[in-house]
Amino acid sequence: MSNTIRIRKGLDIRLKGEAEKVLVQADPAKVIAIKPTDFHGLVPKVLVKPGDKVKAGTPLFADKYNERVLYTSPVSGEVADVLRGEKRKVLEVRILADAQTNYEDFGTGDPSTMNRETIIQKLLKSGAWPVITQRPYDIVANPAQEPKAIFVSAFDSAPLAPDLDLVVRNHGADFQTGLDALAKLTKGKVHLGVSDKTAAREFLDAKGVTRHSFSGPHPAGNVGVQIHAISPINKGDLVWTVSVQDVILIGRLFRQGRFDASRTIAVTGSEARNPKYVRTMIGAPVKDLIGSVEGKVRVVSGNCLTGNTVGADGFLGFYHGQVTLLPEGDTPKFFITDGWATPGFNTFSANRSFPTWLMPGKKFAPDTNQNGEERAFVMSGQYEQVFPFDIYPVHLLKAILANDIEQMEKLGLYEVAPEDFALCEFVCTSKINSQSIVRAGLDALKKETT
Repeated sequence: MSNTIRIRKGLDIRLKGEAEKVLVQADPAKVIAIKPTDFHGLVPKVLVKPGDKVKAGTPLFADKYNERVLYTSPVSGEVADVLRGEKRKVLEVRILADAQTNYEDFGTGDPSTMNRETIIQKLLKSGAWPVITQRPYDIVANPAQEPKAIFVSAFDSAPLAPDLDLVVRNHGADFQTGLDALAKLTKGKVHLGVSDKTAAREFLDAKGVTRHSFSGPHPAGNVGVQIHAISPINKGDLVWTVSVQDVILIGRLFRQGRFDASRTIAVTGSEARNPKYVRTMIGAPVKDLIGSVEGKVRVVSGNCLTGNTVGADGFLGFYHGQVTLLPEGDTPKFFITDGWATPGFNTFSANRSFPTWLMPGKKFAPDTNQNGEERAFVMSGQYEQVFPFDIYPVHLLKAILANDIEQMEKLGLYEVAPEDFALCEFVCTSKINSQSIVRAGLDALKKETT
């Protein structure tokens, strides 16, 4: 293993509600929902209608502009509904799940003995292909292209993030098989980023990969930070990324011949009654994982920085391995007791504004209140303290706001995804929605350059 790469810029947000390292099996879900909105830029072509019978692995919809890319059902059962929003936009495809899942048979195989096109065809036909995302643009990878490298981050540094050492436990064979399949998809290397605290032998003994060790605060676990440190993306470059749980999913496909979309989910947050790990399915109802919710609680599929608010009656996102429950911040605060004039003994701060910086072990339960409205976007130096890229973040955001494509390219937009700006958004006193700005910039760049 190479020397540890030290990430010095960043911020660890210490929150209450870390999941206890206990894994339980959730009851079989009665309804599963797959949401086309989880796949940015996708225009779905729906292939089923209410009343259709499906198996796990049966296509539900395809990419209208690349019909080879299929999105399949994670369970067997009956199509209950195709929910649409404004302008008939497809929001969800809901499946009434069978008590016992029946699977489409895609055949087993050893990816180390298969050629690239055969592996791609199996991934496409089974619906496993969408787990592979690409940079630039942070979208589902195009199977007609070939990346210069593939990156897998074996640790997550986000607030209350799941322990991937626990997630990979007992799935070592599937994980290795998944890596073997990914190795055939690129002429470059498969890079596996581990933490200096990683202990799982499934990661440390992985074969056919180039392993890199990282240390430092969040976002050290973000795959974008690891790409930037190892093989930066320039104009014309293409890199694919896959999460640990999705590498395992790919491995199961080749070892078992079926699309097994099971997931280990960390239920976290200060409002979670019983923070724990739950074994469930992609698209499962959130209420099956968190139980009943009382009071004003925001239910987030994903982590508190980059996840989506889904509510207690919502469904787990396709790429998420975590559910976070936070206090809803819609109650007025008296400035002396809870506002800016308070001593701040229970307030987390990214700088030394409050005395809690002297309490390194203290954990907090902040609500979702932004404590102010959007203000003038000024050069404060805050972003640079938590943004570990050799990029000028404020200049890049302002180039996006000005829709200056040439400056976006020069300032490094090809390298980043919205999640890379999550901490910038968190510390910003101007309350700028940096992630949505980056997403708009990537969309504009893609439109102009592809």
